[in-house]
Amino acid sequence: MFGCCVAGRLLQTNLTQIDETHAYFELPAASTINHLTVFLLGTVPFPEGYGATVHFFWPGKGFQLLGMLSNEKPSAIFRLRGTFNQLGSSSAAHTAFSNTGASILTSENDVTAVLGLAIEPLVQIQSELAALPQPLTKPMSNPAQDATLLAERIVKHLFNYISGFVGGSVTLDLSIPMSVFAKWYEIFLGKVKAGGVGFLERTE
Repeated sequence: MFGCCVAGRLLQTNLTQIDETHAYFELPAASTINHLTVFLLGTVPFPEGYGATVHFFWPGKGFQLLGMLSNEKPSAIFRLRGTFNQLGSSSAAHTAFSNTGASILTSENDVTAVLGLAIEPLVQIQSELAALPQPLTKPMSNPAQDATLLAERIVKHLFNYISGFVGGSVTLDLSIPMSVFAKWYEIFLGKVKAGGVGFLERTE
């Protein structure tokens, strides 16, 4: 009924059922997980008026309610890195997923986390989600202004990179081999894929 995909890994359909309303996925090497997607496979819909809450259990830290799935919302993407908050899981789900028997230690340096799914009435799910702490409100951003700032930072990063290959000052008639641009693009793309564009802020 459910599928799970951790970013950068193969699709998981190896769901372990605990009882009629609770099931879970084991997520090995949990410390390397940034984002994951949970979805309905489309084979079995929820009964009318029901959905599923999605819970994340980090050994030694406890439970976190991530969100929900329903027939109207059959998939969801969750960001895990740096967002752990132990509040929000119902005691029933906590009890069910605590007894999974999952082998939580995979090595001295890493753990296997548990992604739990609890089928519940939609009314109950909405009340659980409403009780979650709200993130700090950020001031409204101007998309056009943000895009301009991002473009400026990218160009500045390119300029600084190219300047490293020039002995003196950069002039308008200076010829730059295309291989330098290609190498910059390769490095730049690697940094973006590894951790987003935050590194551009640190270069200012």
